[in-house]
Amino acid sequence: MSLLLGTTITVSSNHWMMAWTGLEINTLAIIPLISKSHHPRAIEAATKYFLTQAAASALLLFSSMTNAWFTGQWDITQLTHPTSCLLLTTAVSIKLGLTPFHFWFPEVLQGSSMTTGLLLATLMKFPPTALLVLTSPSLNPTLLTTMAIASAALGGWMGLNQTQIRKILAFSSISHLGWMTIILLYNPKLTLLTFYLYCLMTSAIFLALNTTKITNLATMMTAWTKIPPLAATLMLALLSLAGLPPLTGFLPKWLIIQELTKQEMTPVATTIALLSLLGLFFYLRLAYCATITLPPNSSNHMKQWQTNKSVRIPISTLISLSIMLLPLSPMIFATT
Repeated sequence: MSLLLGTTITVSSNHWMMAWTGLEINTLAIIPLISKSHHPRAIEAATKYFLTQAAASALLLFSSMTNAWFTGQWDITQLTHPTSCLLLTTAVSIKLGLTPFHFWFPEVLQGSSMTTGLLLATLMKFPPTALLVLTSPSLNPTLLTTMAIASAALGGWMGLNQTQIRKILAFSSISHLGWMTIILLYNPKLTLLTFYLYCLMTSAIFLALNTTKITNLATMMTAWTKIPPLAATLMLALLSLAGLPPLTGFLPKWLIIQELTKQEMTPVATTIALLSLLGLFFYLRLAYCATITLPPNSSNHMKQWQTNKSVRIPISTLISLSIMLLPLSPMIFATT
């Protein structure tokens, strides 16, 4: 309830103090969820998360106070002072995990459970993204573009040599944040569309991994012995998250490249498209391990042909949407 309250306060507020209050409620609400397993790794993740988010919140409050000092405005959309804009970009980048402030996110996600990791990768990123969208006219285009390309590059490179699924999904999140940030100044609606589709695909993958109890590449090889249909659809969901056509994940990349080309930023569009191929490689490796590779030893798992219905319906709905939403793109164009 506190997570939902904090998110709602930040997204619906027009005053910097209320936005800061919502972010603080969010931070304090997620810490017990990260540390609930009482494992030393979980406590370490909760500590790292708290220190990073507290520093980012203090920086955001300092940014808004600086803006109010020079302009007399506490309105979120009236961020006009250059120093305040720079401080705000830094604070929100730390909260989101954009490069070069990405260091905390993979470690925290690795120390959390799958369900908490899902909240960290989706719901917790919504308030900072909303603040970026609201203040987008005031932000520095060169800084945002540099951070976006660096995020896409680092998310791809660092994900290549990982064997832990949660760390791979963390670097995938950093890479997707790069795509969201690069189009922010030119089409904020497209940033939100990319974020919504990313949340949809990530939710499907996290829930499927939680159901099959997969944590690394070795256990992923035995996924097909547990629930064969889920393993097959999980492969498609992973390829969709990679942005492979004609799956849902291709839609935001397609629209972003189209918009960047319209803005005469063809070199930038080419660079970020090529960097997404790095991510595609480790997604293909995950899909390969999930469906084609046999484990080196025999599996003792019983096949779960009948899964719990309360689990089966949401996962099947989310995976279906994350795979087959691309044909609905004309309807999205019509509404926007």
